[in-house]
Amino acid sequence: MNAFHRQVPDIEPEAADVSPAAPRAAASGPQKRDLIAGLEKGLAVIAAFDQERPRLTMSEVAALCGLTRAAARRYLITLEHLGFVSSERKMYSLTPKVLRLGQSYMHSARLPRIVQPELHKLAFALKEASAASVLDGADVICIAATSAGRLVSATLQPGTRVPAYCTANGRVLLAALPQNEIDDWIARQTLAPLTPNTITHGERLRIEIARTRAQGYAAVDQELELGLRTISVPLRNYRGDVLAAMNVSVHAARVSMDQLIDDCLPALLHAQSGLRNLL
Repeated sequence: MNAFHRQVPDIEPEAADVSPAAPRAAASGPQKRDLIAGLEKGLAVIAAFDQERPRLTMSEVAALCGLTRAAARRYLITLEHLGFVSSERKMYSLTPKVLRLGQSYMHSARLPRIVQPELHKLAFALKEASAASVLDGADVICIAATSAGRLVSATLQPGTRVPAYCTANGRVLLAALPQNEIDDWIARQTLAPLTPNTITHGERLRIEIARTRAQGYAAVDQELELGLRTISVPLRNYRGDVLAAMNVSVHAARVSMDQLIDDCLPALLHAQSGLRNLL
């Protein structure tokens, strides 16, 4: 028995720990008996912490993850023992060690390594910020980015997560989905007005996604944050599958929407074409 098992009690799957809302494996996915429930729940505990909830109590973790308080306590004790979580006065927070999980992806995944050099070329040719993202549930996650010396938005850096419904990259990625999946996705979202420009009506969003699919790009004017305008195109592999989206972002005070499209779309399409045979 190793040191970990001597110091930390084993975590066994318990029926009481399962939330009624917990996702079930798809019919075509693995059998339930092949899944490790403890790993799934431990990762859910880590994911419960975010920008709005940087510090959580044990009870809050239990509620967010669909766990009993006793189970949440054991997961937090385990994560603290492993160095991924710290505690102070009954409040828990993530430690920098969690960055290892993201770094493992960034250092090993093929997609960011292929896209990053093209982002550099694009950003420095246009003298504007550029980023690539993938869809993850309700959000898009930035997997590669470069600022070209312009600080346009704090969201334009690897690892940041922003809502898909009000971003150009998000609409490009949603436009690649079958229509029934788009409809289901919109029905599940809370379309909050992040700025006065944010589209918050489901039917209007559906029209914008359809427009994106028809024209091959998305242009968003200050819907995520005031002052930020973005244009995006899909990144397809040689089979035509959309793997990611790539954008150029500008400050609204410097660049109009017409200028954004006229000046940046040709460069984006050129980069898109160059990446197709590499992805």
